[in-house]
Amino acid sequence: MTQRSLGSKDRALLKNARQIIGIDEVGRGCLAGPVVVCGVAFRRIPRNPLVRDSKRLSPRRRLEVAEWIRASCDGWLLTEVWVELIDRVNILEATRLAMRATARTLSSADSIVVIDHVDPGEISCPVHAVPAADDSFFSVAAASIVAKVHRDHLMADLGLRYPSWSWKSNKGYGTREHRRALQQSGPSFLHRKSFGWSPVLP
Repeated sequence: MTQRSLGSKDRALLKNARQIIGIDEVGRGCLAGPVVVCGVAFRRIPRNPLVRDSKRLSPRRRLEVAEWIRASCDGWLLTEVWVELIDRVNILEATRLAMRATARTLSSADSIVVIDHVDPGEISCPVHAVPAADDSFFSVAAASIVAKVHRDHLMADLGLRYPSWSWKSNKGYGTREHRRALQQSGPSFLHRKSFGWSPVLP
């Protein structure tokens, strides 16, 4: 997808609003650690061909692009939801709560919010929940990059403090390495007790 097509939908929405806010989450499917929601606000859409779905960038490139996004946008916010709330209300509701909080903090009466797939619930401005929005909206792709960089660094730091589960490499996702560590060491206080996982067979 070209940079021109990636930003075109944002620019179309900005004809009806003074600000567009892209929102995305990272870590929803992880076995451990928080889900992180990021919102990035733009009053105009800049051009950078490296802004795309965060999964399509190398870790080093994501870090560089995240720094550029934070310097180029009109506002950004990260919201972390940790395991106690995730286990209490379930991962979808925890994600929706974080998305609402992020949107309400960044938005004003003249904002439009675009979110990747999840309907966040009631917000006092128009909301577009679009499947695969990080592939078609510059603002959401930007949010996905900033969220991914933040959460990856967070899990790497936690991995240094609690090395038994190799979070520095798996970032809390249910990899074979992570599940094998769970079999050997059991869950930590940062594991989501409401999540199931499959054991690694010999």
